Amino acid sequence: MPEHELWITALFNQYLAGPANSILAAVKFPNTDPSHPWANWMVMELLVFAIIVILVAAVRSSFSIERPGKIQHLFEVLYELLNSSSADVGLHHAATYLPFFGTLFIFILFCNLIGVIPAFESPTMNPAVPAGCAIATFLFYNFMGFKEQGVGKYLAHFLGPLPLLAFVMVPIELVSHLARPLSLTIRLFANIYASEQVTLAFLGLTYLLAPAVFMGLHVFVSLLQAYIFTLLTMIYVSGAVAHDEH
Repeated sequence: MPEHELWITALFNQYLAGPANSILAAVKFPNTDPSHPWANWMVMELLVFAIIVILVAAVRSSFSIERPGKIQHLFEVLYELLNSSSADVGLHHAATYLPFFGTLFIFILFCNLIGVIPAFESPTMNPAVPAGCAIATFLFYNFMGFKEQGVGKYLAHFLGPLPLLAFVMVPIELVSHLARPLSLTIRLFANIYASEQVTLAFLGLTYLLAPAVFMGLHVFVSLLQAYIFTLLTMIYVSGAVAHDEH
């Protein structure tokens, strides 16, 4: 049994161990403890997904042009932020990509923020969650590059401006692109892990002012890291779909 198993993870392992073992076996994932297949980060990720679905459904059902609610205002502010940020990095026709940017930002933000609740922890503390988001970003911007420019023209960017330098530029470009998912993963994981550990350390020492200060810092770090991850995604997409005339 895991040393720091959360109460909600214990419930999943008690009642849903069978389905989890079946899924892990189907995808050939190594499982050393069949009685406890659920890890904290898996359960927290599912909980975040459920919260987002319920929140979006609530906003959609109460959507109003004449009398928008507070949550609708927040989503509108988020839309304007992401739209203006996309324009700032030189991304043309940003509306095409905003659904992905918005989904990525909200998911990472909620994954970061759920760790503020003492009974839970941030799933982004585990490298698997940031890595999944980073891989999704890598696949998305390359797919959009192929879609917008065509296979030949997109791959030509890896050759550099001069044909004579192609043998040098191709390895550099490949390493640069392959390093992006790694840098995104490490940045998000390291910052959230450090923030959560500092908050937990002060919670263990005192329950007065200090924990509140560091919980506020954790909220700030959560917002900042979600935005940075999304902003870098915008930059990668902008570089992938940029045409010569832009």
